[in-house]
Amino acid sequence: MESSFEHTLMPITTVASGDGLAYRPDIYCYPIQIVNVCFIGDPNQNKDGWVLVDAGMPRSAKKIIKEAEERFGTGPKAIILTHGHFDHVGAIVELIDHWNVPVYAHKLELPYLTGEADYPPADPTVEGGLISEMSPFFPHDGIDLDNRIKALPDKGIIPGMPDWKYIHTPGHTPGHISLFRENDATLIVGDAFVTVKQESLYKVVIQEQEISGPPKYFTTDWVQAEKSVKKLAALKPYLAITGHGEPMFGQSLGDNLKLLTEKFREIAIPEQGRYVNTKLH
Repeated sequence: MESSFEHTLMPITTVASGDGLAYRPDIYCYPIQIVNVCFIGDPNQNKDGWVLVDAGMPRSAKKIIKEAEERFGTGPKAIILTHGHFDHVGAIVELIDHWNVPVYAHKLELPYLTGEADYPPADPTVEGGLISEMSPFFPHDGIDLDNRIKALPDKGIIPGMPDWKYIHTPGHTPGHISLFRENDATLIVGDAFVTVKQESLYKVVIQEQEISGPPKYFTTDWVQAEKSVKKLAALKPYLAITGHGEPMFGQSLGDNLKLLTEKFREIAIPEQGRYVNTKLH
């Protein structure tokens, strides 16, 4: 296995970093610097094990392992990746080495996780804040997980998560997925939409909650991104845990998703940028 950025130091963080919180008995959101990872499993009923969703920032493996093993006393039975950007797979090589568990992603994301392809570079011209301006320095390389990465099964099946299904939500990346549990309307979004203006360093640091589309500087297909948000809104989730920003739930989530779907082009799509089709506006 190989990653060119697993030891990269990214000196950006938020006031929420390190303060994990259980939003349901079996759903624990753990913020690491600017991104959230999720532990899925009830530590009080752990006979069936638990699953890790996403793998955090570079150099975060020790924090994830410590938090997970304090909560569960053991490693996960699987790791699910919403997509392969550096802030969602930053610690994946070290976690696989430590826990020796299978990793799953959508088949369209596999080229970026098997060393076959790199993501397009970030676009600082989308404006919106200092993080956008810094984004050309963010890694956009693919990584090579060799035979440790597997394609998710068809029909939305998620290994190790029988009550959940995955939903293909492309736009931010070709194989981006979100995870949904129908019985309590819980949604793990990834970056299909976020609850902070991710382009603004100030708003990211203080975690000012604000509905937004996927991070603008790394999103390359805005037509698909809009379709993905509408697909998720149609599920009518009660709780949404996004890859960036604090979780949103209840009436606030419903109202904000309605706003985002109705005004997606105004709220989410940048006025300019190398990945913006002018016909969208």
